[in-house]
Amino acid sequence: MQKAINKAKMLTEALPYIKAFSNKTFVVKFGGNAMLDSSLFNSFSLDIILLSYVGIRPVIVHGGGPQIGELMSRLGMESRFVDGLRVTDKEAFEIVEMVLVGKINKEIVGHINKNGGKAVGLSGKDGGLISARKMKSVDMNDPSRSVDMGMVGEITSVNPTVINTLDSNQFIPVIAPIGAGADGEGYNINADTVAGEISSALKAEKLILLTDVEGVKGGKGHVVSTMSSGEVKGLIKSGKIAGGMIPKVNCCCRALDNGVGKAHIIDGRIEHAVLLEIFTDGGIGTQITRE
Repeated sequence: MQKAINKAKMLTEALPYIKAFSNKTFVVKFGGNAMLDSSLFNSFSLDIILLSYVGIRPVIVHGGGPQIGELMSRLGMESRFVDGLRVTDKEAFEIVEMVLVGKINKEIVGHINKNGGKAVGLSGKDGGLISARKMKSVDMNDPSRSVDMGMVGEITSVNPTVINTLDSNQFIPVIAPIGAGADGEGYNINADTVAGEISSALKAEKLILLTDVEGVKGGKGHVVSTMSSGEVKGLIKSGKIAGGMIPKVNCCCRALDNGVGKAHIIDGRIEHAVLLEIFTDGGIGTQITRE
């Protein structure tokens, strides 16, 4: 009986959040270990379906780096990275697009639909969603020297019409991070960046990045539940936020500057991480707010 009472208490704790977020858009970036672990994959799918059922409009952007690397390795192709981005020549891009659009995207869509949701798979090429151009990159060790990243792109614009059309009909968009160039050529784009730019274009209530870490750590080395974008910039300057966390928090700060309500960095290795962050008073990760 007590177990049932505790479940009821959890539902009542979630009630004010459900009321506040009804008819609001959440952009969720799905990646990391949650994509590779079947139980985490399943719990994520159920979280997204529940959001949709209670009136929230989820939009999923997914990555797929480990899966791309695995297939390239099996084909005898070497993966090379510059500043965390995969150098993508034309041959590698064929693998990237095949894995992201043809495999992972359809797996996510299929899993959500199997569990009772209504998901539709997209890439940035669909409906003019993501326009992109070739990324210009410099050697961090020698800023005067440029680096050819191949078919790695940077976003020039986002047209959310196709997302709004799906949302208005209660479909859940699932987006692969591929953009289209001026001549229709494809570009491989960082999934966090895509999630941030789409959340900005939609003026989303929340941008949620699932990662393989607990959250953002503060000056004392522990995960901070809430911090402002100003505090984030201070921690970067002091070196407390470093490495791969920098582009993630910068992505969040840019989204907040562009009108997104709040950004969250949460641990995707925890089952039902999305629900725990959104519908509980304590949350499980770090939420970043405007100044």
